[in-house]
Amino acid sequence: MVQININEAKTHLSRYARMVKAGQTIILCDRNVPFAEMRPLPKPARRGKRKLGQLKGQCPTGPDFFDSDEVIAKSFEGPLSSGGLHL
Repeated sequence: MVQININEAKTHLSRYARMVKAGQTIILCDRNVPFAEMRPLPKPARRGKRKLGQLKGQCPTGPDFFDSDEVIAKSFEGPLSSGGLHL
């Protein structure tokens, strides 16, 4: 574990970033008083590729699934509002 003052960290940030990437933990100090810690983040778990169609048949739809809903259909009919798009 390395302790450095904030001025040293600002001056040589890329050097300390490489150390953190390599697994080192660095303690930041203000006038030799520790106040923060820089450490590497844990690596995220890798997932495999997703298989297309893996939910096929698990979302049941009835025979009327694609029938239009009267309330929704009526909202698309009629004149456009005064502030809307005019074709």
